[in-house]
Amino acid sequence: MEAWVYILRGSSGRHYIGSTRDVERRLREHGRNRCHTTSRLGGDMVCVVKNRYVSLAEARAVERRLKRMKNPKAAIAFLEATSSPD
Repeated sequence: MEAWVYILRGSSGRHYIGSTRDVERRLREHGRNRCHTTSRLGGDMVCVVKNRYVSLAEARAVERRLKRMKNPKAAIAFLEATSSPD
């Protein structure tokens, strides 16, 4: 079952990296401030980039790799470079 890795940017300028099986549902949850992990981003959040993977295990591995970078611009560039066409 496919899964996604996504990066959000909030009005504060901070970023959040996450993974999920249902990206549209998860983005709605973030938008309704139902996730305490993204409350620090500020009110208006946008999805900067998202990328599809073949499994949740693969998506979670990529998420961990991106978080270890500790550099949102590098993480965004990585996802953009490895993005598969829809």
